Amino acid sequence: MNMIKRPKSGSFLIAGLFILLFSCSKNSSDPGIEDPGSFDKTAMLTNYADNIIIPAYTKLQEDVDALIVGVNAYADAPSTATQDAVKVVYRQAYLSYENIEVFNFGPAGTALLDYYANFSGGLTYSFTENGVLAGYTVDSASIENNITSGNYDLTVYERNNFYSQGFPALGYLLFGPDAIAKFNNNTANRVKYLKDVVQRMKTLVDKIVSDWSTYRNTFISNTKSDVGSPIGNMVNMLAFQMDMMKGPRIGWPFGKQSNGIVFASKSEAYFAGIGSELAGANIKSLKNTFVGGTGSKGISAYLVSLKKETLNNDVLAQFDMVIGKIEAIPDPLSTSFTEDADKVEEAYKEIQKLLTLLKTDVSSALGVQISFMDNDGD
Repeated sequence: MNMIKRPKSGSFLIAGLFILLFSCSKNSSDPGIEDPGSFDKTAMLTNYADNIIIPAYTKLQEDVDALIVGVNAYADAPSTATQDAVKVVYRQAYLSYENIEVFNFGPAGTALLDYYANFSGGLTYSFTENGVLAGYTVDSASIENNITSGNYDLTVYERNNFYSQGFPALGYLLFGPDAIAKFNNNTANRVKYLKDVVQRMKTLVDKIVSDWSTYRNTFISNTKSDVGSPIGNMVNMLAFQMDMMKGPRIGWPFGKQSNGIVFASKSEAYFAGIGSELAGANIKSLKNTFVGGTGSKGISAYLVSLKKETLNNDVLAQFDMVIGKIEAIPDPLSTSFTEDADKVEEAYKEIQKLLTLLKTDVSSALGVQISFMDNDGD
């Protein structure tokens, strides 16, 4: 199954714009690309499906179910105690989500999970084109309008709708300014919207988990590296997630494309204040994906089989460097952009190095075409 194309609509470029640039597959005569006798790619893909991807989505499903319980308890009796309790399950579900973002292809790509669960605005950054709706912004105006009117459809494919649901919207509704007090005004509509948002997430995740039972065979049977193949998708998503780390997660709100002007409220999980922890979970999941989990049947081992051991070691070392730098940034990340700017700057520089390794060197070594687009350079 090919990675879904992400269409461009009017004033915005959507996050995962994947274009089928070419469809020719590599053959065994390509030097340094395919050597069927030296590495079992079917075993590698089976390892990914059975030991990493499906368990990660199943864990997310379980955590979203727990989130629903917490949200319902809060909605039925908003208080500091129920707010504290729901923050625990919100945090856990969000961390689980970070573990599956790199697998946003196949069923998740079809469902547009990244749009509806954790929209980042894509890899373009333009206040001129997009107004204030860029990065991990929460569209509080649309949320409040939806609540007041009671007229909304969370399945609609448009930018304002993406920014009005998912984890960011839950963060605003649960932990935003005067969150508890707001449930005393127009309570019924507010409770309904809160429950609709979390139920929408459950519907999406449940379908993805179900669809992977069928997609698994398609995934493990295609050992090519061309556009839309499982290996092509994973390498693309490793690079894409690093581009996200460089852009919407850290670089953009830190001011890297706004002449040093910090936009703290555009950071991930702004209202929950766990942006640094989420970034750390995301980069660790990328390393785990690169390695292939504990079984060591992953892209890392594939590189070694292609006599790219030096590159593999460089990537592993840079992963560890980035993990350490991100973990050194205190939460709330939005505050660290100004109070610990030196630590954020150090992390940003190392992120750029890892992005280059994955997007240029690893993709080239594996014969994978990077098929998503960005406009901010590397």
